[in-house]
Amino acid sequence: MKFGSLWIAVAMTFLVGGSTAAQEQQASPPAAAATEVPAPSPTNPPAAQAPAQSGAPASQTPPSRATADRAAPSAATAPLEAMEMTPDTDVAEIEGGSTRMLPHDLSPLGMFINADIVVKGVMIGLAFASLVTWTVWLAKTLELFTARVRARRAMGVIVRAKTLDEANTVLGNGSSPAVLLVQAARQEVAMSEPALDHVEGGGLKERVASRLARIEAQASRRMTRGTGLLATIGSTAPFVGLFGTVWGIMNAFVGISEAQTTNLAVVAPGIAEALLATALGLVAAIPAVVIYNVFARTIAGYRQVLADASAGVERLVSRDLDYRAVPAQALAAE
Repeated sequence: MKFGSLWIAVAMTFLVGGSTAAQEQQASPPAAAATEVPAPSPTNPPAAQAPAQSGAPASQTPPSRATADRAAPSAATAPLEAMEMTPDTDVAEIEGGSTRMLPHDLSPLGMFINADIVVKGVMIGLAFASLVTWTVWLAKTLELFTARVRARRAMGVIVRAKTLDEANTVLGNGSSPAVLLVQAARQEVAMSEPALDHVEGGGLKERVASRLARIEAQASRRMTRGTGLLATIGSTAPFVGLFGTVWGIMNAFVGISEAQTTNLAVVAPGIAEALLATALGLVAAIPAVVIYNVFARTIAGYRQVLADASAGVERLVSRDLDYRAVPAQALAAE
């Protein structure tokens, strides 16, 4: 009985297990089908290939990383290089534009060549004024030196002479103002000779003094000839140079507006050109003023020598008149 019931239990177990396996086999195909539906999606192949490529040699990955590493710094430094190169490029463009508009040769000759036509005219005029100044200085220096030497020599002769005829004999004929003073006095005495026996010599002295004053004034005017030009140059040259400066600064501002920059390479040439005109004005004016003052003092001394010579001639005329009043016998006895 026990063995029979055991076999019955085993048989029931096999039956139950078989039915369960059959049920599982019948239910598994739909599940497999359900799982196989999303498998062929197109997005999975790259993911599937990644594990396959993971088995490739590891030596292939470092070059790509090195390339990336090299590319990254270059990309990072590219803006910095661009920022560093941009000012140089701008400066080059600015300098190129300024070269076309404003001079870059800052030597005096270069600035004159590249200057505006008005500024060139101012510079040429000032240079000519400076040349005239030094020409007048050379000519008047020689003339004043010669005239002063002759006047002092004639003054010595007049002072040492006792009569007008003696002074005229020593000086002789000449064109110096001192010689002309003696000759003019002798002519006036000769013209008044018929009346001297009947009138006093007061009228003769006045006429002689008048003629001597005219000769002295004429000699002074002749000696001051050319010094007025020095005064004109000394007073007007700075203003002419200032005009050139103003014109040059206007050109500099025009260049700045055209270049659209305040870079020193654009501003400096125009300002230097303007200042060159001012410098030329001062170069022409300062020597002219100094030379004019020197000539004024020298001519004043020359006039004083002529005044002394004229006074000496008047004394000789007065002495001759006194000799006429003395009898000839008394003069012969002396």
